[in-house]
Amino acid sequence: MILSIPHLFNQQMNEAAGMTEHPGFGVMLARLLDQREFSVQKLAKRAELTANAVRGVLAGEAPSEGLLRRIAPVVGFRAVDLFILAGLAVPEDMAPLDAAAERWAPYIVMDAVHLPSAERRELLQLIRSLPQEKRFSVFAVKRLAAHAGPGGWVIRMLQYRNLGWSGMAKVLAVVTPTYLSASTYGVIGDGRKELTPRLVTDFAALLGIDARELATLTGVHPRELPPVPAPEAMDAAVLLWEARRLSAAQAQHVAELARSMRGDSARRYFVNLPGS
Repeated sequence: MILSIPHLFNQQMNEAAGMTEHPGFGVMLARLLDQREFSVQKLAKRAELTANAVRGVLAGEAPSEGLLRRIAPVVGFRAVDLFILAGLAVPEDMAPLDAAAERWAPYIVMDAVHLPSAERRELLQLIRSLPQEKRFSVFAVKRLAAHAGPGGWVIRMLQYRNLGWSGMAKVLAVVTPTYLSASTYGVIGDGRKELTPRLVTDFAALLGIDARELATLTGVHPRELPPVPAPEAMDAAVLLWEARRLSAAQAQHVAELARSMRGDSARRYFVNLPGS
């Protein structure tokens, strides 16, 4: 018998109750489709897949690389994030171009959020217009503990935005109310510090993911409806994502330009966003 998405979701949630191990990508996909009221047929048609292929993943089969790439735009997620949620190795073509650009990525965002929206758009256009350079090294991230759970998922997503622990601490402290030490992000990533609703909301803003959907996927739900991210935070998410295509030299150029656009005010990084 083929189960409906709500039935499958409830059954798999009951099986996973009380477990700390990865619930399985099928469970998380079912949660997402259930929230969006997406049928198997609707997802399959839009992603140009067979309904049986989608049902197989919902039933616990490991998703293929091709399936993840196809469903990502349909469900409104970055493909790299779906690979992380599925517990699969991220393909090289989805990784940031240059790990050395990690030094500059946080400063692009930290200065940009203080600029008027028109100037933030100028920076974004510049990033997108820079010539695409070749990849000369394999992108590698710090290892996280196996079965780290939801904390590991969101920290890995930020790593693939070319942020290290220090970069996460700097950027989140500027664009959200969250202020944590750099080492704390490593603890979260290893599953030794639980996610809170506040963290889920703030991580979602920087990842460019709807906070309600990230809460659904992680199982960490806020008591109240999460606020809409401030425009600066939404722009920060886009800038951070687009900066992944830059080499270290290009990222340095953009960071220095963002600093010069701020002028004398660049000595301070604080920005008072709504909800802080």
